[in-house]
Amino acid sequence: MSAEKVVTVQVEGGKARPGPPLGPMLSSLGLDVKKVVDDINRETKKFEGMTIPVKVIVDVKTKSYRIEVGIPTTTALLLKAVGADRPSGDPMHQKIGDLPLEKIIEIALQKKPQLLAKTLKAAVKTILGSARSIGITVEGKDPKQVTREIDEGLYDELLKKYEEEWEKD
Repeated sequence: MSAEKVVTVQVEGGKARPGPPLGPMLSSLGLDVKKVVDDINRETKKFEGMTIPVKVIVDVKTKSYRIEVGIPTTTALLLKAVGADRPSGDPMHQKIGDLPLEKIIEIALQKKPQLLAKTLKAAVKTILGSARSIGITVEGKDPKQVTREIDEGLYDELLKKYEEEWEKD
């Protein structure tokens, strides 16, 4: 049985640095800090501009390791998608941007491991609720209206395109 140590850090996607706190923790476990940081940056590149949790699980005997990348918050994904730094302080009256429904579906797919939703439709409605709460419109409309339209079947064709991806795993 091998002993494992877990190093957990928050890094900006694609921009981990060998300095503290990461560097000292990794070197104390006998790892090549530069190599591990390069691996983390490669694994987190798609989350550039967002802070994400990363775990480096190290086998202390063999010095082998694996990297587990967490998923950014729904708010962080939505803000990045709309190009905003922060949510609206008054989401009902001040909008920070508009997204196509396809982007909402993509975020629902990214968040699938953390969502309790059993269906893609339910997951999309969850993300729409988050979008509404931070001041993002979808397809130029209040996300609450888009949720109603989803319930009415208006976007069934679009959702069908992504069903297979949702069903994976």
